[in-house]
Amino acid sequence: MSKQYLELVKELTQNVVREHAVAVDKTGEFPKASIDAFLASPLAGLLNGTAVGGMGLGLRQATKVVEQIAQYCGSTAMIVTMHYAGATVIEKLGTENARRDIATGKHLSTLAFSERGSRSHFWVSNCTAEKHPKGIKLNGEKGWVTSSGHATAFVWSSKPVDGDELSTLWLVPRESAGLLPSTEAFDGIGLRGNDSRPVTAKDVIIPDDNRLGEHGDGFKIMLEVVLPSFNALIASVAVGIMEAATTATAAHAAGTKLEHLSSPLCELPTIRAYIARMRCKTDMARALLLDTVSALEVGREDAVLRVLQSKAVCGEAATEVTDLAMRVCGGAAFRKDVGVDRHFRDARAGTVMAPTTDQLYDFIGKAACGMDVF
Repeated sequence: MSKQYLELVKELTQNVVREHAVAVDKTGEFPKASIDAFLASPLAGLLNGTAVGGMGLGLRQATKVVEQIAQYCGSTAMIVTMHYAGATVIEKLGTENARRDIATGKHLSTLAFSERGSRSHFWVSNCTAEKHPKGIKLNGEKGWVTSSGHATAFVWSSKPVDGDELSTLWLVPRESAGLLPSTEAFDGIGLRGNDSRPVTAKDVIIPDDNRLGEHGDGFKIMLEVVLPSFNALIASVAVGIMEAATTATAAHAAGTKLEHLSSPLCELPTIRAYIARMRCKTDMARALLLDTVSALEVGREDAVLRVLQSKAVCGEAATEVTDLAMRVCGGAAFRKDVGVDRHFRDARAGTVMAPTTDQLYDFIGKAACGMDVF
């Protein structure tokens, strides 16, 4: 099975994702061809149990899939990241039908947590949920939702129906009456094709069976189920971007000559030193990511710390590595001859996605000082 999923992701990236990556970045359009191919493959159900038709694999395999996709298209990798993060919750707490739909490629998932009112404090929701004769009525607005116009359903957070807990989670179909993604297309600096837009719920009625977990358990589910997978997967996007930028920069330095000296750029010690730093930072970030996954798999005492570190460290490293790529490639990078400018822009998005790097540093600092993290 391990070999099978690696062969599947290689086929996906080489035959589809690579072909469309540049156009997705240029136009900002959703990478429909790549996501359709992803959903048509068993990779869509990688995290679902075999009993519902999934591959029955885990976070370690999911991070490898995302990293490989990110080497070619950050937008597609981000969409797959959110799909896997949503699928993790639904596989654990959703109905059999929802799990089977994901496993068989009929459902593209995503998270709908972030709000303008709570900013990077993703665990707090100002959206409301009320009892209704037909189930539950939802109202409120989410600030940025990846795949907002293409996802099958959203893992949506709201205030609890009753009680003073922070949140409850729901599975909200995109086609629900009253659920309105913004009509203004996403036009970002990086990850331009991820279709991230605000989504408004206006008197949206869903069955109570669409609740994910118990009433009021949203915060607990976010911390115990969502955050570990989301942070590790976002870190995988960063590692994939770093790998692509490092590889492209080294190839440019080896293949571009100083004509008057008849020698490639890589003959310059300063150029080699920059590329060496890129290689080291990429490999260090990947090592931390893999250790994070290992900590989660065996329930190590430092697993929470590693989860917090993975997104912060890999995200920061990605901005440093892609900055070095732009420096080494010089004018060719700004003319887009080499292609590293796309990785440079995509890498910056990860640092501001909740939990932001600054928020994570606060959490990590609390842990280092022996304080309660949350």
